Amino acid sequence: MARRLLIVLGPTASGKTDYAIDLALKYGSPVISCDSRQIYREMSIGTAVPDASQLSAVRHYFIRFKSVTDYYTAGMYEEDAVSLSESLFAMGHETLVMCGGSMFYIDAVCKGLDSMPDADPLLRAELSRRIREEGLESLRMDLRRLDPEAYSTIDIANPQRVLRAVEVCMLSGKKFSSFKLAGPKKRDFEIEKIGLRRPREELYARINSRVGKMLDAGLVDEVRSLEKFRGLPSLNTVGYKEIFDYLDGKCSLDEAAEKICLDTRHYAKRQLTWWRRDPEIRWIDL
Repeated sequence: MARRLLIVLGPTASGKTDYAIDLALKYGSPVISCDSRQIYREMSIGTAVPDASQLSAVRHYFIRFKSVTDYYTAGMYEEDAVSLSESLFAMGHETLVMCGGSMFYIDAVCKGLDSMPDADPLLRAELSRRIREEGLESLRMDLRRLDPEAYSTIDIANPQRVLRAVEVCMLSGKKFSSFKLAGPKKRDFEIEKIGLRRPREELYARINSRVGKMLDAGLVDEVRSLEKFRGLPSLNTVGYKEIFDYLDGKCSLDEAAEKICLDTRHYAKRQLTWWRRDPEIRWIDL
């Protein structure tokens, strides 16, 4: 039997974790997380990290294994995830289960990323400062000037994506969009993608319910504990930036909760738009 990596993807709050655990139990596989925010150990509540019962059901990899202060990229994730998969296949696994909603991380595993310049700490700090003080639109305008193609194709609502694109342009003197592979990297295993989707009203209700549970679980205290790190790209994330506004007195807690629900719905829409172009995904309506 060919070695196979099953990737369970879909919009946030669609039920990926439980579905992936059921698959993992069926095939005797761990779950390889493919979530660019659940990797941070300080961010559990607002990133909907699997709960204790889910984590104990099967072994999970790449959950809470980095600090928000660590530098970590999709390219580094590609190396880590492919290396881990190869090791697990060598141990005798025939089918592995990956689960997540981070589009760029999934693309990194499926297609590979081209070699790009390493980050420059001083430049990154300066670009992060500009996002914090001038807003993301400032860097967006730089990207539109430096690389119109990248501006029109990457997720410009994602501060980390925009920052990295501008950073690469400035460090390399070349367009970020020029760092494209001639074709997908060859993997020594088959990849199958399973997409989960729900009716829009049901998905939105699940998002609202999840946000309420996050607040009940102590999201405000979690965000407050991360105050000194709020300038880092990892904290410019749905669920955290809205609570920072509440802590700054810019809105009430109810208003912050409504904004988290709205921003999460927008993110789910971007996820579905991104994956709609991929004919290899087998969609399952839940």
